[in-house]
Amino acid sequence: MQWITLLNNPEGINAIYLQDPPDLHGVRIHEVSLQVEGPTLKLRFDLPAHPDHPPRKWLAQKYNTVQVELSFSGLKSISLSGFGTDISTDVSLTGEDGVNVKATSAGFHLQANATTAFVSKLSAYANEL
Repeated sequence: MQWITLLNNPEGINAIYLQDPPDLHGVRIHEVSLQVEGPTLKLRFDLPAHPDHPPRKWLAQKYNTVQVELSFSGLKSISLSGFGTDISTDVSLTGEDGVNVKATSAGFHLQANATTAFVSKLSAYANEL
């Protein structure tokens, strides 16, 4: 099962990647946050591939990196250990008992289970590679 099928609102990602979003291998984590409402886990990271059909605004601005914020609402459990300033990890989403998210790399481990997952923000920026 592809990760995009577990999101309540995959339309934005599907539109820019022409229904074929990248796997979440080697993504750069920018933010992990928790909100009382929901309760909700927010995970913000760069997607590992340039989109097939970026918006004109992104092209005009010469944006070369897509960033997505996924929200996991109705948070049932979470385990987080380690963090850092340059986290590159594989993120996996599975659909057992709601939505499970897992990301593990050297010095970082995140595992959570929630009722639903959705895109809370989709943006792009010029990344000096």
